[in-house]
Amino acid sequence: MRGDCELKEERTKKDEYQRALSVYGEALKEFRKGKYEKASEMLKNFLEKHTSEKELVDRARLYLAISEERVKESPEAVHLKTFEDYYQYGVYKMNNAEFEEALKLFEKASKMNPDESKIVYVMSVLYCLMGQYETSLDYLKRAIQMNKFFRVLAQNETDFEPLWEDKKFKLITRMT
Repeated sequence: MRGDCELKEERTKKDEYQRALSVYGEALKEFRKGKYEKASEMLKNFLEKHTSEKELVDRARLYLAISEERVKESPEAVHLKTFEDYYQYGVYKMNNAEFEEALKLFEKASKMNPDESKIVYVMSVLYCLMGQYETSLDYLKRAIQMNKFFRVLAQNETDFEPLWEDKKFKLITRMT
């Protein structure tokens, strides 16, 4: 009985994560289209309803701030000081296909906090987007070793789509 309850709870968490990922993805579609007011509205809604998904919440806050800034049409210079500043701005650059700039930002963040698993994971995503699949898989393996959460995240990350059928990717991300 206890095992059934744990499986049901795990499925519920995965279902909740999938819903959150879907809502977040829809907001980002609007952001990428340049529809910043609509993106802001959708991100605010996401933040109200999906507080338990820390990784997505962190990203959503960043995109919300960027959307609101663009709506005001008063972009300010970015001043990066902390690990989180470099990480979040790197994600922004990566999502705008500014891969080389994103890599530099992630490398600086990694030097500031080399034991932070999310920087290792996001670098695996970046290398995949850059077409450097072996490097991507090496970073992904390391990220999952640091934090098992990334196993599920990677299985649902559309940026990893080129690797979904790769045997090494399947081995790294398989559920145990």
